[in-house]
Amino acid sequence: MDNLIVSWQNLTVELKEFDFYFILVDDGSTDGTSQKARELATQIKLHVITHDVNKGPGYAFGSGFEYLSDILKPEDIVVTIEGDNTSRLETLKIMLGRIVRENVDVALASVHAYGGGIENTGWFKIFLSHMSSALTKIALNIRGIHTFTSFFRAYQGYVILDLQKHYGKRILEFNGFECMIELLKKIVIFKYSVSEVPMNLDTSLRKGKSKLKIIKTSLKYFSVFRVSKKWERLKKS
Repeated sequence: MDNLIVSWQNLTVELKEFDFYFILVDDGSTDGTSQKARELATQIKLHVITHDVNKGPGYAFGSGFEYLSDILKPEDIVVTIEGDNTSRLETLKIMLGRIVRENVDVALASVHAYGGGIENTGWFKIFLSHMSSALTKIALNIRGIHTFTSFFRAYQGYVILDLQKHYGKRILEFNGFECMIELLKKIVIFKYSVSEVPMNLDTSLRKGKSKLKIIKTSLKYFSVFRVSKKWERLKKS
């Protein structure tokens, strides 16, 4: 948490052209995350959302989107970021550049895009990650995108508002890691432009143990496939 808050505070100094507002979703942590964040974040505008128990990343993102629904403007940029110290601010600067200068609708940090990669991880996990992305691309008929599960993304404000209009304030209905596949599929349904920024993920920098189980989560992706037709019908309504 210390590194994350310091990075946020440095970001506001380096990118003075942006007015930052930070939202931290504490999904049932037991280590005093919420209080620690409030104590450390003395130089930034921070709002903390707390869940009494762990409800999963999809539920946490839904809580964040729901909070934004009353304050978000179409011209704003929404950035979602990992809380485990692996998301590099250098990558975020490029993502914001794609949004502002190239006017893309969504920018994704991608370890599978050309120039990206995964460091300090066994080859079998990397292989499973590539296979999972390939199968997801086929199952959901998503072309031209390489990374599906990364939390590290930037969205134009109007993208989030449009999705909320059709899918509710929380946008997401899946509570697990498959929520990122769900969100990306909904973005593709609306034909928003998506740009991938290569990112090198160094897992040795990760704070805390990852809860992502690649095989188990990959199987859940088929649940996303089963209901994706419903999202297409809602978009037309």
